[in-house]
Amino acid sequence: MKQEVAETRALQVLGWLAGDEDLLPVFMGATGVSEADLRVRAAEPEFLASVLDFVLMDDQWVISAAGALGWPPQDVVTIRTALPGGHLPNWT
Repeated sequence: MKQEVAETRALQVLGWLAGDEDLLPVFMGATGVSEADLRVRAAEPEFLASVLDFVLMDDQWVISAAGALGWPPQDVVTIRTALPGGHLPNWT
């Protein structure tokens, strides 16, 4: 997946997250971002990567986001790998 496509799709995940009244405060508390930060930093690939990292912490969040956006859950991982810092570690 090209990075610009991943950024667009990550923005959709951010939109989903912003619309979740229960989960958005958890994200904001865990990351220390404010509502103003969400708007300002939404165009930053590194910030979008942090959104995906957060969502990927819980399988149910991944399933909920993917379901709401009409994607298979594994797409969330694919999007994350196309963003900065998303390379899978080489353990050998």
